Amino acid sequence: MGAGTAGLLAGAALAALVTAAGTGAAGAPAPAAAPVTGGLVAAPGGEGPGARWVRDEARFAPVGAFVPSEAVTYDLDLLPAAAWIRVGQAVSRSETTVVAEVRGLRPGRAYGAHVHTGVCGADPQAAKGHYQNKVDPVQPSTDPVYVNPYNEVWLDFTTDAEGAGRAVARHSWGFRPGEAASVVIHDQQGGAGARLGCFSVPFVSPEHAPGRS
Repeated sequence: MGAGTAGLLAGAALAALVTAAGTGAAGAPAPAAAPVTGGLVAAPGGEGPGARWVRDEARFAPVGAFVPSEAVTYDLDLLPAAAWIRVGQAVSRSETTVVAEVRGLRPGRAYGAHVHTGVCGADPQAAKGHYQNKVDPVQPSTDPVYVNPYNEVWLDFTTDAEGAGRAVARHSWGFRPGEAASVVIHDQQGGAGARLGCFSVPFVSPEHAPGRS
């Protein structure tokens, strides 16, 4: 596939994300195949002046799967193989919004999720710790002054009867370049919990947002 065709497909997929963000996860059809490469599109408004969207999506695969994926599951019971995830990021100079959508998880269950600083790997700890706007000088971080949804990006959600869920986090700060790398799904909501799966996401910082000169 040529770069131009890939860009058109990615833009169409992201337009679907923007539509789903307004209607809820259950209102949009699941993609036919994954992983799907990320793309860029102008935000539809309401996310700050000059905001741009970045998105990526994939289906979860177990560690060592014959067909690897950017989304890795470490618990096939709570996060089955082929469950789907899509993460979108709206970036402007004044605000960052992260939207996470999932399908194919256990119905009616609460899950935790956060943006982490490392990319996913065979070891659940490869994703490192939570991204923090103000970094705790003591690591691993457990101090609630730093471990909270205002200083971190929390994307906790509860799945519906069909196993779909959605979460949105908005902050008046942006990611530092190269320091936000994944979304980790946990077995409980809040600031901790066992790591059920991980999705490597190419988050961008405000100065590196698409369309910036």
